[in-house]
Amino acid sequence: MKRREFITLLGGAAAAWPLAARAQQAGRSYRLGILSFVPRGMPQHAAFLDELRKLGFIEGQNLAVEGYFGLNRAELFAKASELSRTGVDAIQVSGGGVAVRTAQQATTNIPINGIADDMVGEGLVRSLANPGGNTTGISILAPELDGKRQELLTELLPKARRIGVLADLRITAPSQLQTLRSAATARGIDLSIHAVDGPEEIVPAINAANAARVDGLNVLAASLFSMNQMVIIERTAALRLPAVYQWPEMAKQGGLIAYGPSRDQMYRQSARLAAKILQGAKPADVPVEQPTIIEFVINLKTAKSLGLDVPASVLARADEVVE
Repeated sequence: MKRREFITLLGGAAAAWPLAARAQQAGRSYRLGILSFVPRGMPQHAAFLDELRKLGFIEGQNLAVEGYFGLNRAELFAKASELSRTGVDAIQVSGGGVAVRTAQQATTNIPINGIADDMVGEGLVRSLANPGGNTTGISILAPELDGKRQELLTELLPKARRIGVLADLRITAPSQLQTLRSAATARGIDLSIHAVDGPEEIVPAINAANAARVDGLNVLAASLFSMNQMVIIERTAALRLPAVYQWPEMAKQGGLIAYGPSRDQMYRQSARLAAKILQGAKPADVPVEQPTIIEFVINLKTAKSLGLDVPASVLARADEVVE
């Protein structure tokens, strides 16, 4: 599985964005609000701001960042409302559909640039090509990729008869779970679903999956799991439970395998959308984008610790192998 390139709705629109439109208005300062569940020091935020800098929006010079980082769900609406009252030029939201919807509830006027699993499916925009309203952003193909991750896990574990699924049911629709179950059944595999509603439930859910004697675990796309990735990686390692993850970075940090868009590159892509909005483009007229590159990463060190032999057919398709 060599690196897959997905054609976005914009095609080469980003490259064709007129230079005049990219140029900042001389002497103007821009105010960008940021709402994020993860701390500011995380690499994706650095990538986002670095990409904005390359586009001429430089924090401390012509860009003021009014950010709230490391938020929990209870704090989100209050901080979104505060940004709305202060009248920032745009609000950047990461953390999935729940976070984007909360920002939408706080303001219908200020442009919102969000990152979510399925922008259309979660009702955040009208369509990818014509978002409508005050919101655009990146839809990260989560439902499709969750299914592909399950397929990869079963290829890695050809003798598997039961696969566990770690799911945040506030994010994952019942229809998506049914699709995963049908795909598993077609391969003669039973699917054991374990729901999580908060960080304190993650370890018990993994323990329950292990008690159900699953052969592997599909960690579905959800901001909750991204924020607690090391908890999941460490617990599955302790239980010697093979798992597949959403972000390539998670395999590089000790997870067994991962298939999805690079988190840092996706935040750079989001920064390019934010630059358009800061320059004056209306979100309703800026098509929602999708990841342009999907990566498959295998951590052979983790595989060895689990006593797994990675099939040559799977290994040959990896974009990166961690030795």
